[in-house]
Amino acid sequence: MHHATLSGYDGGVLPNDYANQSCSIAGALEVVGERWSLLIVRDVLLGVRRFDELQAHLGIARNVLQTRLARLQEEGVIEKQLYRERPPRYEYRLTEKGLDLWPTIVSLMQWGDRYAAPAAGPPVLIEHRGCGGSVDGHRICEACGARVEVRDALGRPGPGASADHPLVLREARLSAA
Repeated sequence: MHHATLSGYDGGVLPNDYANQSCSIAGALEVVGERWSLLIVRDVLLGVRRFDELQAHLGIARNVLQTRLARLQEEGVIEKQLYRERPPRYEYRLTEKGLDLWPTIVSLMQWGDRYAAPAAGPPVLIEHRGCGGSVDGHRICEACGARVEVRDALGRPGPGASADHPLVLREARLSAA
């Protein structure tokens, strides 16, 4: 016999939704709380936009990625855009709703930089496109004092970025061109 705990979980099967919660956090988790969803949003923000690139970078099973992408599309977080007609090829772009997750991603990243970063340091540094200044925890440019929004920000590889990090690969492509 299972006994309920303080959390209400009785040891049986965990529910996969938050239907009994009347809370905006629970509502947000319904959209982006599944495993991989925020990492997909993160990768699209970093410029990883094609299915095969997402699958390779995340190391996620193709069927799981397809399910998560479909869910994010249904929720209006991402959209598919045709980038080649023959054969038809698509990439994933964030909608305004998806771009509005940027402050959440930045907050989670900065929390991770503080408590879970690789020994070498943070993998990603955020700069203000306008002046190149660093962006603080409140998303304010430390150089010019401007509030930095998603379109004003530029991710740069940090000291903890691996050789296959999307920002490292992007910088290598840019310097080769």
